[in-house]
Amino acid sequence: MNLKIAISYPPLESEKGVPLLSQNRQFQWFNSPTYIYPVIPAYAATLLQKNGYEVFWDDGIAENLSYADWKKRILREKPDIIAIETKTPVVERHWKIVNELKNLTSNSSPCKGEEGQWKPKIALMGDHAVALPEESLKKSQVDYVIASGDYDFMLLNLADHLSKGTPLEGGFYYKDANNNIVSSGQSDLSKHDLNTLPLIDRELTHWKNYAFKNGNFKHTPGAYMMSGRDCWWGRCTFCSWTTMFPGNNFRTQSPEKALEEVGNLIKLGIKEIMEDSGSLPVGKWLEDFCQGMIEKGYNKKVVMSCNMRITGIRNLETWKLMKKAGFRFILFGLESANQITLDRICKNLKVEEIEPGLKMCKEAGLEPHITAMIGYPWETKTMAQKTIDLAKKLFKKGFVDTLQATIVIPYPGTLLYKYCRENNLLLTNDYSRFDQREPVMKSPLSNQDVKELVQDLYKSFLSPKFILRKILSIRSWDDIKFLWIAGLRVLGHLTDFSKKEKY
Repeated sequence: MNLKIAISYPPLESEKGVPLLSQNRQFQWFNSPTYIYPVIPAYAATLLQKNGYEVFWDDGIAENLSYADWKKRILREKPDIIAIETKTPVVERHWKIVNELKNLTSNSSPCKGEEGQWKPKIALMGDHAVALPEESLKKSQVDYVIASGDYDFMLLNLADHLSKGTPLEGGFYYKDANNNIVSSGQSDLSKHDLNTLPLIDRELTHWKNYAFKNGNFKHTPGAYMMSGRDCWWGRCTFCSWTTMFPGNNFRTQSPEKALEEVGNLIKLGIKEIMEDSGSLPVGKWLEDFCQGMIEKGYNKKVVMSCNMRITGIRNLETWKLMKKAGFRFILFGLESANQITLDRICKNLKVEEIEPGLKMCKEAGLEPHITAMIGYPWETKTMAQKTIDLAKKLFKKGFVDTLQATIVIPYPGTLLYKYCRENNLLLTNDYSRFDQREPVMKSPLSNQDVKELVQDLYKSFLSPKFILRKILSIRSWDDIKFLWIAGLRVLGHLTDFSKKEKY
């Protein structure tokens, strides 16, 4: 049986803006459209095709389709399996879409010849699905919930199960003939060797849709890759991806395999690559990768960016090696300037380590970016202001180049969510409000306080010294474009966290 599998991102139309769903550890609606390449689903598409299945890459969000047009297309394509990645703020909308598709197909005309009516199997995947797999089976007509972050291996197993009768591996939830929810067992990530994955077929997965509208790229076209799953620390209590990839299960592709992916992207004409492992592998892996970039001459052909922990690299020589290997943008999770918060969120970071760590990265010629959050249940306005003051100080000293500010959200499956449930700290159980437009946890701060403080974080770079330094750093047209786009995005973020609620 030759199955056709759609990897789908149905359009989610909203006055709030464009949904940042794919390849995101935190969900937001953005006024300024941003499309991020979903790496693991792209591996899934490639792996399925390599194994003889027909694949339909169906990202209606990145294609800017209306929901009506997307629905017409999916009915026209008639895939046998529809796999949808979901997250907490939009899971209820996905349940409605699942039910709508199921109701439509139950009344559809025959389209499979002797096989009868088109009745696709629908699977939900993503961090919310992993955290609460039974919930989606109770709240919708979904057929399978994938309680594993390895969507690529799991979707191939599901296709083999439906077409060849291959047993389901651990990590699936579904209903049996008696309508009872059953599980195939616990997912075992150690069985999935990342080195066995094929190089991603970028044409199959429409890479150009994600190559330009992304604020992380100074040079375009850009692309994403992911050599590790997901973060070698993997214990931060707020991170939704720890539900899929706990730190003790951290796995990597070999440096040689990662270099092969870089070489393939260079052939496509990619100018900048975001290596989006939760934290880039360090130690010998990083040294071998950097040396390979230099020896192959890739450092002269493409720019690299990555996520890193502030204490992940403790010597200037490694940072300099990364610079030589072509790295530019390094994203660090600062999160807070209060030690009590860093300890409670299990960041494994001391406040006094922040400035020296960022300074060392900057001294190597790299461009540090920090993330910080407002709205922790235990943080007062004075404590939140301490984080803003530190950000201002770091910008003024030239130790960071850019910043992302968000409202802290307790996603289901995380230890922060568990803490909130146990201590009656949730302001709402309405998932749609977990979208970073407002606080959903009780705290000493009001809704207005939180939004004002997030806006103040975004304004923390506004000092004459920082702006002059940026102007003097301009070396190319790409620098000018990047600074212009970054400025527009800051304005967009200020709108995202407007004090006046419009919805």
